[in-house]
Amino acid sequence: MAQEAVVVQSWVPFWAAVIPLVASIGVYALSSRFPTLGKVVSFLVALLSLGAVATMYPLVKSGCIIEAGFPNLLPPLGMTFRVDSLGYLYASVIAGVWSLVVLYSTVYMKHSEHQPRFFAVLILNLGGCLGVALAGDWFTLFLFFEMISLAAYVLIIHEQTPEAMKAGFKYLVMSLSGSLMLFFAIIATYDLSGTLSLAHFGIMPEKTLLSFAIFVAFMIGFGIKAGMFPLHVWLPDAHPVAPSPASALLSGLMIKSGAYGIIRVFYNVYGAHFLQAGNWPLILTVLAVITMLLGSAVAILQDDLKRRLAYSSIGQIGYVLMGVSLLTRDGLEGSMFHIFGHALAKACLFLCVGIMTHTTGQKTLSGIRGIGRRLPITMGAFTMAALSMIGIPPFNGFVSKWMLSKGALESGQPLLVGVLMLCSMMACVYSLPIVITAFFAEPNDNDVHNSSDRKRGLEAPAAMLVPVVLLAAGSLVFSMVPSSLPFTLCDIWVKYLPVP
Repeated sequence: MAQEAVVVQSWVPFWAAVIPLVASIGVYALSSRFPTLGKVVSFLVALLSLGAVATMYPLVKSGCIIEAGFPNLLPPLGMTFRVDSLGYLYASVIAGVWSLVVLYSTVYMKHSEHQPRFFAVLILNLGGCLGVALAGDWFTLFLFFEMISLAAYVLIIHEQTPEAMKAGFKYLVMSLSGSLMLFFAIIATYDLSGTLSLAHFGIMPEKTLLSFAIFVAFMIGFGIKAGMFPLHVWLPDAHPVAPSPASALLSGLMIKSGAYGIIRVFYNVYGAHFLQAGNWPLILTVLAVITMLLGSAVAILQDDLKRRLAYSSIGQIGYVLMGVSLLTRDGLEGSMFHIFGHALAKACLFLCVGIMTHTTGQKTLSGIRGIGRRLPITMGAFTMAALSMIGIPPFNGFVSKWMLSKGALESGQPLLVGVLMLCSMMACVYSLPIVITAFFAEPNDNDVHNSSDRKRGLEAPAAMLVPVVLLAAGSLVFSMVPSSLPFTLCDIWVKYLPVP
C-alpha cells in the first residue's frame, strides 16, 4: 500500500525554473557587448539554479512533496510546480550536469560565431528542462516541454551549415508533430478525468477507445523527444552537427525529458493496475527492445564518433523505456537510476569528443589513433564513462542494468535479461574500440595529434577538463554509496507509488 506524503509549500521550485528563463535575456545582452562577462553570468545562473535545487533536497529526502504555483492562472488551467522524488532526481542531474557543460562551453565556444545566441539559448533551455522536471500539472509540463523543443532547435542549427539546417528542419518537423499529439492527449485527458494535476496516480477513469488513443498520442509525443524507435530518425543527424556541449545536453538530458514524460503517463495518468489489465505496456516493451537493439547495432557501424554516440543514446534510452514497461518496482528503479547514470556518462563522452575535436581536429574513430598519449586525462575520463555505459561493475550502468534485470525476472520476462546482456555486449563492441584505438594504436605520421602540440604534452584547458573528470568520477562514485542521491530518491519514489 502506497504511503501518503507530507506537502510543503515553497516557491523555490518556481524560482529554480524561472530564473534561467529571465536571465537568458540578460545573458544575450551582456554577451553581445561583453562576451567574457556574458559567459561568467551564464555560469553563475546555472550555479544559482543548482543551488536552488540543492536546497530542496532535505525536504525531498524526508519524503515531503514541495508545491507552489498559480492554479487559477487560466481557469481551469494553471501553472503549478510540484517536486517529488522522481522530479527531483531528474532536476538534480539537469542542474548539476548543465552547470558543468556551461563551464566547459566558456572555452569550447571561444572562437565560435553567434556566441551570445548560444549562451542565451543554453540558459533558456536550462529553465525549460527544470520546468519539465518540477512541473505540477500537465499544462505546465507542456509549456516547458515546448520551450525545450524550440531551444534545442537553435542549438542544433548553431553552426548554420547545410547539414545543420537540414538536421534542424527534420528535428523541428518531428518535434512539432509530437507537440500536436501531446496537446491532443492532454486535452482529452482533462476531458475524461477532470484534472491535469500530477499529484494523483491513475486518473484515467475507464478503458475506452479514446483512452487508448490518448495512450498512443502520449507515446508518440514523448517518444519523439526520447528517440524511441521508429521516431528516432532526427537524433543521429542532430548530434553530429551540433556543438559538442549541445550534443552532451541533447543526449544526456533533453531526450530524458521524453522518458520522464512516459513515466508520468504510466503512473500519473493510467496507473499500473489499469495498464496491466489492458496489456498496453507490451507495446512499449516491444518498441523498447527494438530501440535497444537497433541503436546498439547501428552504433557499431559508425566511424564518426558523435554519430556513434548518437546511436548509442538511442540504444540506451531503450533501457529506460523497457524498465518503465515492466511495471515492477525494480524495473522502475532501474529506469530512474539509468536516467541519472546515463546522463553523467553520455555527457562526459560527448564532452571528451569535443576536447578531441577542439585540441586535435579529429572526430572519427580512424582519426584518433594514439590520441590517448596526447590526451591521457581526457581519454581516461572517456574510458570510465564508457565502462559505465557498458555496465561494468561497480559503475552506475551496472547498478541500473542489475535493477532492470531483476525487474524483468519479477515481471516473468526472463528473455529481456538476455536482451540486456546482448545489448551490453554490443556496447562493448562500439565503445571499447575507441579506447583501444586511442591508447594502443600507433599514430599516423600526418595525424594532427602527432604534431608539436603532442610533444609538448598539452591537454585541454582546466575549464574543459574539470567537467569531464567530475562527470567520469560521478559515473563511479554514486553507485558505490548506498545512501547516495539516486538510491535514496528511487527508494522514496516507489515507497509512495502504487506499484503492484
